Amino acid sequence: MRKKITVVGAGNVGATAAQRIVERGYADVVLVDIIEGLPQGKGLDLLEAGPVLGYDSQVTGTNSYEETADSDIVVITAGIARKPGMSRDDLLFTNMKIVGEVTRSVVEHSPDCILIVVSNPLDAMAHLAYKVSKFPRERVIGMAGILDTARFRTFLAQEVGVSVRDVSALVLGGHGDTMVPLVRLTTVGGVPVTEVLSGEAIEKIVQRTRDGGAEIVKLLKTGSAFYAPSAAIAQMVDAIVLDRKQILPCTAYLQGEFGIDGLYIGVPVKLGAAGMEEIVDLRLTEEEQAQLNRSADAVRQLLETMRTRDPSL
Repeated sequence: MRKKITVVGAGNVGATAAQRIVERGYADVVLVDIIEGLPQGKGLDLLEAGPVLGYDSQVTGTNSYEETADSDIVVITAGIARKPGMSRDDLLFTNMKIVGEVTRSVVEHSPDCILIVVSNPLDAMAHLAYKVSKFPRERVIGMAGILDTARFRTFLAQEVGVSVRDVSALVLGGHGDTMVPLVRLTTVGGVPVTEVLSGEAIEKIVQRTRDGGAEIVKLLKTGSAFYAPSAAIAQMVDAIVLDRKQILPCTAYLQGEFGIDGLYIGVPVKLGAAGMEEIVDLRLTEEEQAQLNRSADAVRQLLETMRTRDPSL
């Protein structure tokens, strides 16, 4: 029996994530958006690709949440991008309202689902979904570290001239310019990256990774990345649906791990059928811990701003 997976938001990220998931063949997909006709049209288009690509998964596009009932996994991509003249707080409050409403609707119809939060600012929106849903932390996870790590691996592979499969890396922290690539644990074909590249070259790649999303926004002029984010979503869904027990960098609610309490931030976690089944509590160096703490402080600042609107957070 196929799983049921809902993707909220039929924009580029949501629709491409739906495409990647439906092509797996293990789940029926419900695509939700407030714009009339958009999810229905994209859902029908995906459905009609089935005979060509060989999947029988059903795809439903809808503007309501009734069709999402009893979903196993719900991916939340809904939200807006920052527009000219819009302050960061304006963006935060707008997406806070959207994600809060979406979470309440999802929980009403799928009280046993696992939530994967993708909306930005990601760590803060994951925290919001956790508080609103009242789900255990194992069932509310954010997608960020997989994407950030993929960018880091891409740039390293290009610089060294090897396959991305030969690059092993891990990026922790908040999804933004305070993220923490763990250079010490990064290898190329099993060789420490510090033996392959100079410190200056590595630092340039670290900075490019931190600016990865902004680089794409600047190139596109309108819009932001969606191919790589949707691939990261699909990897998380794979790990959960197929119960892979795969260790991946995701945004998780920490309760003392890494010396951080009561906060969503990117760390390595084991993903399986129950959602986040374990947080892998790595032993960091003093400098790495200091960087992670600075990243956590940036997320706390977002939460403090959100609490001016909703003290319950």
